[in-house]
Amino acid sequence: MLVLKYLLVILGIGLFGSSGALVAYDIYLSSQLRRLLRRRRTKTPEEVAGESVAAAEGEAAPLTPDDSNAEPSARGPEFNRPLRPVRWGLAQRLAAAGVLPILLAYTIAVVPDGFAGVRVSQIWGARPGTLYPGVHLITPLVDSVELYDTREQVYTTAASNAAANRPAPLGGPLAATASAGAAAGAQPEVLTVQAREGLNIGLAVSVRYRLDPQRLSYIHANLPRAVGDEVVAPTVATIYRQLAPNYITREIFATKREELRLSASNAITSRLASDGIIVREVLLRDLKLPEEYAQGLEGLLLKEQENERLGTETEIKQKQVKIAELEAEAQKARDVKQAEAQAQVRVLQAKAESDSMQYTLPLKQKQIEQSKLEAQARKEATLQNAEAAAQAKIIDSKAELERQKNLSDAEANRIRVTAAADAERMKFEAAVLKSNPMLIQKIIAERLSDKLQIMMVPIDGKNFFANDVLRSAFSSASASASAEDPEDGTPVAAVQKRSGRRP
Repeated sequence: MLVLKYLLVILGIGLFGSSGALVAYDIYLSSQLRRLLRRRRTKTPEEVAGESVAAAEGEAAPLTPDDSNAEPSARGPEFNRPLRPVRWGLAQRLAAAGVLPILLAYTIAVVPDGFAGVRVSQIWGARPGTLYPGVHLITPLVDSVELYDTREQVYTTAASNAAANRPAPLGGPLAATASAGAAAGAQPEVLTVQAREGLNIGLAVSVRYRLDPQRLSYIHANLPRAVGDEVVAPTVATIYRQLAPNYITREIFATKREELRLSASNAITSRLASDGIIVREVLLRDLKLPEEYAQGLEGLLLKEQENERLGTETEIKQKQVKIAELEAEAQKARDVKQAEAQAQVRVLQAKAESDSMQYTLPLKQKQIEQSKLEAQARKEATLQNAEAAAQAKIIDSKAELERQKNLSDAEANRIRVTAAADAERMKFEAAVLKSNPMLIQKIIAERLSDKLQIMMVPIDGKNFFANDVLRSAFSSASASASAEDPEDGTPVAAVQKRSGRRP
């Protein structure tokens, strides 16, 4: 609806502007035509005819300064017509059409958030009913809307001129109310009251209030526009000055400060509620005492604090003495109880030992018997182990003797078999050599292969040492065979004697 209102206003202004532009355009055209006519009055018929031909051909003829003095008879037929009149009728219709959107726009009233409106008529005055935030329709040119701030506002006083002159932070409690139209950070009013003794006391008070939207018509008709400065401020100051003489300075400062605040809050709330102002909270922020009274009160408070401190220390000492006495008595009771407990413990220990001896002696006897049995068992086990070890050693010695006997029998059997095999081999070799004497040289060559040198001997074999070599070889072989086989019964001396023979 707000956009529609602005569109209607723009449309009305546009129609008014169009009507004015139309009239100005027509007047401008009329003035231009008259100027052209005045210029052509001074031209000759030939120039006019030439201009007519040029105009017929679509060419524009230049104007000269003498055209304004030309005779009317010298003008062409197009100048015999009357001048174009101004379109006053169309302009009036456009203006009338522009009035309608503007009137429609003025019928729309918009109340923003945080505000409320009162419908004020030029004929009947303030109309009952409150216009809340939103869009409302009113009678144009007859009704108007007066806006009031329905948000919470704060009225603040200072306790002294120094506090009043101190700049308040932006958005702080010293910000001026919206109805007063003052900027944030304005200096608050100094509120002083008199106590019962006649001493002046400065009070720093803050009152949170707001206008009752349901009674805006009454507020508009009966209260001033600046409600905070002209209604709230006098009411707060008057009530505090009426209540302060009921208390002495010390009560206001200390004991009955909250009582004074509650009494003032109730009185201010009831007084302003009759005027359509809702009070949310009344705060007593600070008190400012006279300098002399403050100094004397400070000294008195110091003495009272010293007296209280001494009394407190005395009480502490008394309590410490009492605590020491109680601790001594408690320690005495603990010692008695501890001695009694130790005596009872000893008695119980003696009884327990006496009772335990009845069960300890049989147990000791059983342990002794068990030790004897264990010793006997260990002795028998030791004897059995010794006998088993002796038998094992006897069996091992017999087995060793048997093994050695078996080894010696095996070695003798091997020697006999070897000797028999050597004898058979030698017999065979002797038979072979007897049949083939030339093999002797081959055997000698095989045995002396690493020390043999080749030489040529006669075929008949005379003066050849092979016979002596063979005899020595056979004699050594027979001697070794007789030495290895002592059981054959052949004496060694006989073998050596036979070996000493020549073939």
